[in-house]
Amino acid sequence: MLQITAQSRILLAIQSIDFRTGIDGISALCRQTLSQDPMSGVLFVFRNRLKTMIRVLCYDGQGFWLCTKRLSSGRFKWWPNQANSPINPIDHRQLYTLIYNGDPASAKFGSDWKPLTI
Repeated sequence: MLQITAQSRILLAIQSIDFRTGIDGISALCRQTLSQDPMSGVLFVFRNRLKTMIRVLCYDGQGFWLCTKRLSSGRFKWWPNQANSPINPIDHRQLYTLIYNGDPASAKFGSDWKPLTI
């Protein structure tokens, strides 16, 4: 099972990709375009050109996960727009907000949980 935790490293690809591309093609994009190792355990998040679907690619040590979310109506409202970098790191809370078609850039999150010191 794919788990997204506070320790998960998550990278958003800025440019859209062709969703006809499968796991091998997206892995090649990670290596060549993003200069990242797709087998590192990082969650790579991509969107299609129409902004109606996102895909998450992740390697769990045994194989790849390729998860897709397609909106039943509308388009994803938020996506980073950086000309200087092909990727944008986000945290787990921002990914959950994005999955539910929110705006992670303007969402207000509580502080991370920390154990009490006695």
